[in-house]
Amino acid sequence: MTRPLTSALLTTPPPGVAVPAYDRARLSPGILHVGVGNFHRAHMGVYLDRLFGLGQGHDWALVGAGVRPADAAMRDRLAAQDWLTTVVELDPGALSARVIGSMVDFVAVDPAATVARMADPAIRIVSLTVTEGGYYLTAAGGFNPDHPDIIADAATPAAPRTVFGMMIAALTARRAAGLAPFTVLSCDNLPGNGDVAQDTVTGLARLSDPALADWIAANVAFPNSMVDCITPATSDRERAMVQDQFGITDTAPVVCEPFRQWVLEDHFPQGRPALELVGAEFVADVVPYELMKLRILNGGHAAIAYPGALLGHHFVHDAMADAHISGWLDRLTRAEIQPTLHPIAGVSYDAYRAKVADRFSNPRIGDTIARLCLDGSNRQPKFILPVIRDRLAAGAAIDGLALEVALWCRYCAGTDQAGQPIPPNDDNAADLTARALAARSDPAAFTANGAVFGDLGQDSRFAAAFGTALARLWADGVAATLDRYRPVG
Repeated sequence: MTRPLTSALLTTPPPGVAVPAYDRARLSPGILHVGVGNFHRAHMGVYLDRLFGLGQGHDWALVGAGVRPADAAMRDRLAAQDWLTTVVELDPGALSARVIGSMVDFVAVDPAATVARMADPAIRIVSLTVTEGGYYLTAAGGFNPDHPDIIADAATPAAPRTVFGMMIAALTARRAAGLAPFTVLSCDNLPGNGDVAQDTVTGLARLSDPALADWIAANVAFPNSMVDCITPATSDRERAMVQDQFGITDTAPVVCEPFRQWVLEDHFPQGRPALELVGAEFVADVVPYELMKLRILNGGHAAIAYPGALLGHHFVHDAMADAHISGWLDRLTRAEIQPTLHPIAGVSYDAYRAKVADRFSNPRIGDTIARLCLDGSNRQPKFILPVIRDRLAAGAAIDGLALEVALWCRYCAGTDQAGQPIPPNDDNAADLTARALAARSDPAAFTANGAVFGDLGQDSRFAAAFGTALARLWADGVAATLDRYRPVG
């Protein structure tokens, strides 16, 4: 018999299910988080739940917030569960389930309500996971003042539609009331994510109130952070698994790998939870850790996604069991990506690469190739193209990196190697497909996409390497082209 996930379940949980070891009624909010998706609940939500279980930080509970229709649906699901979530860790040896109780509220998905809660002096950190594409950036990585959402918020700052406009409105209210500003903590996979968040907030503020932008730049902290935990999307498969194996009916469970990493700059003027007690690392400079993760793990995801899709693999672990793909990943990350990283004291990049490959190969995660292929026009400029730029600047080889871009181009053509259609999964899919098909005879048709490549498409070395790789993919197929790049035997 299964039981619905509510507070009542915590008093007599199902066998083998861990529940909060603290009194949730004694928690008070200190963090408002925008973007309450699976990753947030598997990552920050779990860290805070563990901290509260130590009897620490009970004034740092979470309040959820959102700006999209999907956020409203998530709020409705979590409200019916008293803001509780079942988190299942997919260890290859055994599954484990834990109900986390670190969230105590979820503000109505309404800009005015979100601004009012951000302005509450109890909220000392506003954190966010809004995806790599949610920061209104140009292809070169800077703030884009010409996006329609930004233009609208700049014209009516008192009625914002973006999360950044809401932050500005709340900071304005706090400043007028003589209250200290909250800290803005980005938890997205972006190099210098705190710096990016600061550029977007101050850039938007400057369009309507330059003096306010200067005040924000001088008074609001935007620490950089690196986050990591592979967290697949939830489907009926995961809901059924939680119900069948743990006896809990949870409409929004989270499954994730049994690995988490969180590295943060220790810059929180209004205080912070003592997350170092539960495994987070506070360092002076996050950048080396960010680059390690973004380039080896996220770049590695991109490297296996497109050949995996083209060769007909559905799950990531199946792609990793394909020697053509796993061998390609090993050489690309070792020969071209790892050399762009600066040493970190106490960190072995070889060990990290091996751990990443092991994590990708975990069959319990059930992560899909389709998820890794999602939104390539935003992910390639974050995870792959900066590595190419660094290699070009160093005069180093880019054959493998150019092949990764060519694999993405071949994927964007819309059919796999067996001729089966690939469903579009990019906001710019129509344009990408047209360019990818044209690139079969004219490779520049794809790399001339300035919104993705910026001036990189004009680089003769990159253009030549990309054109060669793309021609081989069409002529010889994916497996043979990967084998040509990686050492065989």
